[in-house]
Amino acid sequence: MNYSPVIRSIAVLAAFALAGCSSSKMLVSEWTSPAYVSPSFKRIMVAGIDGQSSIRRNFEDEFVAQLRGKGVDALTSYAYIPEESRIDDVTLKQTAKNAGADALVSVMAVNIEQKTDIGPSYYPVPGFGIFGRHFGASWYGPYGAPTVNRYEVYTSEATLFDLAKNEVVWTGTLKTAEPDNINEGIRNYVGQIIRALEEKNLLGAKK
Repeated sequence: MNYSPVIRSIAVLAAFALAGCSSSKMLVSEWTSPAYVSPSFKRIMVAGIDGQSSIRRNFEDEFVAQLRGKGVDALTSYAYIPEESRIDDVTLKQTAKNAGADALVSVMAVNIEQKTDIGPSYYPVPGFGIFGRHFGASWYGPYGAPTVNRYEVYTSEATLFDLAKNEVVWTGTLKTAEPDNINEGIRNYVGQIIRALEEKNLLGAKK
């Protein structure tokens, strides 16, 4: 799984962007291996796709913090794989094993959709937000004209691997839009993945 320069440059923000509310439903589909027995993972490595360094680090730190809050030992991938490195499945899995992990959660962006909403008229107030290499913006016509809001919806995929068995245990597809607050967006995004794994009893051994 090699990531093109374009995907690498937008992947982190594309994967973690969130439209601000903690109750928003981001997980739109999921799959669990039907033959898989509940795991006894002792340590989980978390990997966001390399791209903007600060976003990747914030994401992995938040994921590790929430897992540890659940009593699950976890570690970041950025401590072992430099941000400028290209990440592929083989390297990532081997790095996780070398670090003593027996499970891996990886997240990557898979699609970007351009959306346009037409809203009621009101006094013009421009707004802009930069996400990855794209601009999310609202264009407002003169007073009395309808507003046109153009924005992006990101589709991302989270995957849980059993490293000992070299087996995909669970995958989830999430849809998100630009957040008002990126840190809150990351926190809520991570929370939805962890809740889904908890419901399937897939987090492994707890301390």
